[in-house]
Amino acid sequence: MQADERQHRILSLARSNGGVEVTRLAEELAVAPETVRRDLKLLEQHGLIRRTHGGAYPVETATFETTLAMRTTRRVPEKRRIAAAAVEQLGDAATVFVDEGFTPQLVAEALPTDRELTVLTASLSTAAAVAEAGAANVLMLGGRVRGRTLATVDHWVTNMLSGFVIDLAFIGANGISRQHGLTTPDPAVAAVKGCAVRAARRRVFVGIHTKFGVSSFCRFADIGQFEALITDTGLPATEARRLSMLGPQVMRV
Repeated sequence: MQADERQHRILSLARSNGGVEVTRLAEELAVAPETVRRDLKLLEQHGLIRRTHGGAYPVETATFETTLAMRTTRRVPEKRRIAAAAVEQLGDAATVFVDEGFTPQLVAEALPTDRELTVLTASLSTAAAVAEAGAANVLMLGGRVRGRTLATVDHWVTNMLSGFVIDLAFIGANGISRQHGLTTPDPAVAAVKGCAVRAARRRVFVGIHTKFGVSSFCRFADIGQFEALITDTGLPATEARRLSMLGPQVMRV
């Protein structure tokens, strides 16, 4: 197998499985671990993956985005801790926007049941989970449904959002960086997220540490627009301090 064929295979495996490990790749491709590491380094230089200790995971781009089903299987304990910490930021909010994605869905599922809340969301799975719990009024933002994320987009959603003043928005992103702010691969998704950011009085970002330092295709918000960034302890403390200098409180849970 030629180097370019091997790298294409590695990228395909990373995208289909949500990540790859050096030792397993070396066995499957019948090459030395050092060869795999060189391939991963090259793929990272092209912005297609991010290397981790012992492996790598795919970077979401304008041509590739993980599915909601894949997100429900990766780093679930960390995402649950993030969701629990996010709910503690609720304060006296009565109207809450919950973004698409698995971590925001976990936030919605952790919302208190002993008070009246109105939850707005473009996510079908989040709307169903909150409505089934019966703990909040649910306003589903209607529009075209994206199959990869089971969330609605386009002008129907943004028109609805532009007519609201929302107390608090829990926002996710495919990437967040000091240089480019919050980004996502799809322009239609970015439009919805950006509209939610503008409609909310308060904004809290929720996402695992692998989102940080990543930039995707469409920018929809600046870090300084958020009062808090909630992630896991995988984000280095030095980077958390740098991010906090842009305005938000950075919480590593």
